[in-house]
Amino acid sequence: MKRIAVLFSGRGTNFAHIVKTLHGHGFEVVVALTNNPEAEGIEVANKAGISLEIVNPADFESREAFDAEVVARLQPYGADLTVLAGFMRILTPVFTEHVRAINLHPSLLPRHKGLHAIQKSYEDAYEEGGVSVHWVTSELDGGEIILQKRVSKKGFDLQAYEQTIRTIEKEALTEAIRKVLG
Repeated sequence: MKRIAVLFSGRGTNFAHIVKTLHGHGFEVVVALTNNPEAEGIEVANKAGISLEIVNPADFESREAFDAEVVARLQPYGADLTVLAGFMRILTPVFTEHVRAINLHPSLLPRHKGLHAIQKSYEDAYEEGGVSVHWVTSELDGGEIILQKRVSKKGFDLQAYEQTIRTIEKEALTEAIRKVLG
C-alpha cells in the first residue's frame, strides 16, 4: 500500500474523491491536514476514519513557523506522497524542501498561477482551459508539471466551465497520484 497525506482548506471535494477512488485500493490515506478549523472537509476525514491534523496559521508568527509545524505533524505518518488538494497556502522552503508533494491547479500552467485561475482561464483568449498537477516547489504553481487535462471552452458560460474544471480536476489528481506512485 502506498501511503498518502492529503492537505486541504475547504470543502474537501478532491480529498473525498481521493478517499473514494484510491483509499483501500492500493493506496492508504494515512492523514489529512487542514489549515482551516472550519473546513467542511474535516467531516470527510471523520467519516472515513482517517487521522486528521488541524494546524491554524493564526497560531503562528510566520509562514515558516506554520510550515515547520505542518512538516512536524506529517512526519510521523511516513507518507510516500503529500497531495495538496485545495490547500490554500503559499508554502515556504521549510515545507517544500522537506516534503515530497504534488499540487492540483485549475488552469493550464504556466498560465494563471495563483488565485482566481478558473475565471482568468475562462476569460483569456485561448480556446482551451484545463487543469494541471505539478510538483510543489517554493515557486507558487511553478513546479514541474506531472500532467494536464484540457477542455474546450466553446459553448460554456463561466458556471458550466467551472463545473467542468471541477470534474476533470478530480480525475487529473487521482491519475497523477497513480502515475507518481505507480
